[in-house]
Amino acid sequence: MISDTPKQKPRFRLHPVAILNSQRLRRSLMDTYDQKSFYKYVIGLILLLLSIGSLYYTDKLVEELEQREEREVQLYAEGLRYIFNSPLDENFNVIYEVIQDAVTFYQIPVIYVNENNLANPNNNIKFPEGIRPQERERIIQEKLEIMKTEHPAIPVELGKGKTGYIYYSNSFLLTQLRYYPFLQLSVMLLIGYLAYLAFSSARKAEQNRVWVGLAKETAHQLGTPLSSLMAWVEYFRSDPTIDPSIAEEIEKDVIRLEMITTRFSNIGSVPTLRDEPVSEVLTNFISYLEKRVSSKVKFHVFNQLAEQQTALLNKNLFEWVIENICKNAVDAMGGIGEINVTLQAPPMAKEIWIDISDTGKGMSKANINKIFNPGFSTKKRGWGLGLTLAKRIIENYHSGKLFVKSSEIGKGTTFRIVLNAQIIE
Repeated sequence: MISDTPKQKPRFRLHPVAILNSQRLRRSLMDTYDQKSFYKYVIGLILLLLSIGSLYYTDKLVEELEQREEREVQLYAEGLRYIFNSPLDENFNVIYEVIQDAVTFYQIPVIYVNENNLANPNNNIKFPEGIRPQERERIIQEKLEIMKTEHPAIPVELGKGKTGYIYYSNSFLLTQLRYYPFLQLSVMLLIGYLAYLAFSSARKAEQNRVWVGLAKETAHQLGTPLSSLMAWVEYFRSDPTIDPSIAEEIEKDVIRLEMITTRFSNIGSVPTLRDEPVSEVLTNFISYLEKRVSSKVKFHVFNQLAEQQTALLNKNLFEWVIENICKNAVDAMGGIGEINVTLQAPPMAKEIWIDISDTGKGMSKANINKIFNPGFSTKKRGWGLGLTLAKRIIENYHSGKLFVKSSEIGKGTTFRIVLNAQIIE
């Protein structure tokens, strides 16, 4: 006998054990992410400390070597002073050559300017082979101007009120040592970046294995009850005392479950993409979904796309993305509010933008940054995987983008899906 009471949408409740298991999984996923983030911060801190230590130690070495080179040049100046000012008829060439050899050994570029302001290159000034005298003089003057900006001149008293000056630059060794810390820092940053890429790649590979295993196991587990449900549908149809519409509605949900099973089976394998009319696919699915959520939630679709506008889609997976975003919106609104879906194609861009807005409670900036992390959820129920899977489906399988376009506390949130549009001929 058929009851005359109005039909209500069935409400499914998770078993307390299932709720507890989902919460444990969610905490486990979040703990894993927190640990990995901690390790990244530790590695970054170690690299930073090593870099600071290297810069400090090398700076000290540079300072000591610079003082030593200055002392060598001063000795060179002293040697010249003794030679020019000695009242004795003695040969100081041996002493001068020893000091000059020391300057040469350290490869310190030195230019001596006499009392007539004429530059005379002494040591470690390199000239091209076969250079003409005029070009040689030009190079000397250029080097001299550079040396004047690098170090103060060292005076050489020549007697009778005359003074010469010695100008010098840092040795090639000192110059190398001065820039070495920056080279070392660049190498360490490069190593850190490569380590981060390797770490991220390993993490993504690990996540992919988890997703694939979880999805395929779920699809396998759904197979047996689906077969049983199909048998019950046929039984209801064969019983004349049961309203045929009941069997039809159950069959729709069974077909829906089969579609969900197909979705899970597709995770981990390369999905088949077909050229689909985006507005038609989205509108049809919103019509289906609207009947299966709270009747106090109103859906509005604003289509600004051309009728023939298409994109390469895996219809089942794409509908899964829309379902996850919309169900999150329904939860954020507490089952009461509006969901506005806007389809548009930006000018001068081969893209399709799908904006899904709700009138829910909105999100803080901190939650926006975490919303796509596995295990993160502001709800007590659920595994916190829906938006993570949605982002993977759009970005990994459809080469698109999924992100939070905007969110304001107390006013709602807007998600944006970016797809690659097919060229309309």
